[in-house]
Amino acid sequence: MGMKISKVYGMDIYTDAGKFLGRVQDVLIDLEQGKVIRLIMEPLSNISRDEAKRVLRERSVLYSSVKNIEDVVVVGGRNGGIPLPE
Repeated sequence: MGMKISKVYGMDIYTDAGKFLGRVQDVLIDLEQGKVIRLIMEPLSNISRDEAKRVLRERSVLYSSVKNIEDVVVVGGRNGGIPLPE
C-alpha cells in the first residue's frame, strides 16, 4: 500500500464487517523504521499523557490490521484491535 499520509487524514475507518469506527485524526509513525504504526481517531495534540494513553488504547487501530485504503480505510480482525461500546 503506497500513498501519501496526508491523504489518509479525515478518511472514515470501517471494519471488514462494515462497522464504522471513526475518522483518521492523527497518525503514529515510527521514525526509525519509517513505518506507520497506528491510525488515531482523536487528535493527540494538547492532551495529557494519561489521556494520550487512553486514546491510543481505545481510539486507534493498528496499521498492521489495515486491509485496504481507497475511499475509506478497511481494517480486519476484531474491530481493528479496539474495543467497541456495548
